[in-house]
Amino acid sequence: MITTEDLTKQVLAGSPRALARVITWVENSDPRAAKCLEELHPHMGHALILGLTGSPGAGKSSLTDQITHHFRKRDKTVGIVAVDPSSPFTGGALLGDRIRMNRHAGDPGVFIRSMATRGFLGGLAQTTDNVVKAMDASGKDIVIVETVGVGQDEIDIMRIADTICLILAPGYGDIIQSMKAGVMEIADIYVINKSDHAGADQLYTEVNSRILQDTQIKKSPWTPPVVKTVATEKRGIDDLVEAIGSHQCQLKESGAILEKRRERIRQQTFQMIHFALFQLMEKELAQNGRLERLVDAIIERKENPYRAMREIVDEFIHTPAAR
Repeated sequence: MITTEDLTKQVLAGSPRALARVITWVENSDPRAAKCLEELHPHMGHALILGLTGSPGAGKSSLTDQITHHFRKRDKTVGIVAVDPSSPFTGGALLGDRIRMNRHAGDPGVFIRSMATRGFLGGLAQTTDNVVKAMDASGKDIVIVETVGVGQDEIDIMRIADTICLILAPGYGDIIQSMKAGVMEIADIYVINKSDHAGADQLYTEVNSRILQDTQIKKSPWTPPVVKTVATEKRGIDDLVEAIGSHQCQLKESGAILEKRRERIRQQTFQMIHFALFQLMEKELAQNGRLERLVDAIIERKENPYRAMREIVDEFIHTPAAR
């Protein structure tokens, strides 16, 4: 049986098969995943992490395909994490075939992985950040994270991406949505896709007006550009990639990239600690049916859930095994 050390060496050597196995372990919370990621950690932090988010039907997959094609022409390697809705029956990704990206399937310089949200909100799956890290460590120059179609408050892409592109399209309610808070506030670049459709000019005006208001309030050193594209016709892709490059230059020259990644590491580390503690407590409570007895007691009004929570946490903190 292959060891984690052997698998890690294969990932660093560029093996897509080894990378796929590590990602599977990550998604399944296999204990071997943590060991692999620990060994891969010294090789992380070199890739550009690009986030594409926006409403369902705005054309995120088509844009991901075109951006990937553009970077491949520059001889850059690309990893794609495509987060899809989960099947309510199997828990798998409903759009896992990634039909729009099939032309890259045989390209050794492109690695595509579909992930199901598995019930998690925020536009990403719970393990997306570790999948991105594995792709980064494998030597990919760019890792593109395409979120599931998101609403106004689903902004988890902030804790993963260096540059966030918000994809809007006329006819999807975005003219009204552009005036709201939430996902509109996290964009580094606004993309008006399907800009050949009716309403595109109005949407362009609305978004620019919103940016002007935000710039006056926040006084940010970066003013998000608005780029018009028609992904299916390859129009505007050069302008979009140029805007991505400009944002990366601004981040590096201002030092904001270090601050951004520091905050990302802080959040991800806290999340890992939170998840590890949750697993420990879940295992402890599941032993001898303790959790089920507690639930029964609460239903029968013999126990107070808030008091029970405090007692369990205190007990766990003061248990030598927990320390």
